[in-house]
Amino acid sequence: MEAPAAPRNPAETRLTITSPEQMRELGRRLAKLLRAGDLVMLSGELGAGKTTLTRGLGEGLGVRGAVTSPTFVIARVHPSLGDGPPLVHVDAYRLGGGLDEMEDLDLDVNLPDSVIVVEWGEGKVEELTEDRLQVVIHRAVGDTTDEVRHVALTGLGERWADAGLETLAA
Repeated sequence: MEAPAAPRNPAETRLTITSPEQMRELGRRLAKLLRAGDLVMLSGELGAGKTTLTRGLGEGLGVRGAVTSPTFVIARVHPSLGDGPPLVHVDAYRLGGGLDEMEDLDLDVNLPDSVIVVEWGEGKVEELTEDRLQVVIHRAVGDTTDEVRHVALTGLGERWADAGLETLAA
């Protein structure tokens, strides 16, 4: 299967985050824009804040269970405590292949009913849907205590054309 073409004018918002709590708050605010069927791909260096953002998403979506990095279990499902969608949190860091290697996780089955967040998903899950939100988190690398993160949120596909990503920068 060929990867879907990206739209010509993707929706994009850029933010500067200065603390882990701000990253978590961004997740809580982003959760208000999410709905069942959404795929969110997170990328960034180790320690950039991908799991912290996802923790905020879980809080905003009102799901059960502590959101922690699923590095060793690969995927974790957090059921909704209300009437919202469950959160499926995937860490694809240890997976080398593309969607074929991810098939055992049944992400294509879960996608219509869940919000799926995939850390390290580049080149692995794009074929699931042409409508996805890509979140890239940049941080200073090396021996630094710098908490500043630059976050770029890019909505691809019709779903994200008018989803309100610009409200996250307000």
